[in-house]
Amino acid sequence: MLATQNRQKTYADVRKKWLEFQEGDHIFLKVMPMTGVRRAMKLKKLSPQFIGPFQILKQIGPVAYQLALPSHLSNLHNVFHVSQLRKYHPDPTHSFEPESIRLKEDLTFHVSPTRIVDKGSKQLRNKIVKLVKVAWGKEGTEGFTWELESDIKREYPKLFSDCGKLTQLIKFSDIF
Repeated sequence: MLATQNRQKTYADVRKKWLEFQEGDHIFLKVMPMTGVRRAMKLKKLSPQFIGPFQILKQIGPVAYQLALPSHLSNLHNVFHVSQLRKYHPDPTHSFEPESIRLKEDLTFHVSPTRIVDKGSKQLRNKIVKLVKVAWGKEGTEGFTWELESDIKREYPKLFSDCGKLTQLIKFSDIF
């Protein structure tokens, strides 16, 4: 049994990446988008996954670092696990404007829908389910998901005042 465990550990160690940072290094901090509807966003490519760069003040333990956070992130605890950090490689031509994102305590931010793009329905065996295609995020960085019409009506009723009466039958393979 011990030999098998050791063999499996060597396989896992090959893929593992040990990250270490020094005091004064700059890093990016990982954040995750949340929609507040029934499933996670599909905006992984379009939404910011990391914010920063932030400077490391000191190493707290073997895998924890204290960061210098700006005042608009003062509601967060300033010590983070190494898995939430990514190394920032400075580039003199790299200039960016920090986008103001309101982060929650669990490092998530709320993305609200902007408009309803399309309506449709999905034929199941015994019933027809009404769906709407919702645009999430800002213009130019939008992501689209098909959601249940009842869920979106309950969460965001203001979106239905603008949408038209377009309804079509959607194949199951088009949605999932």
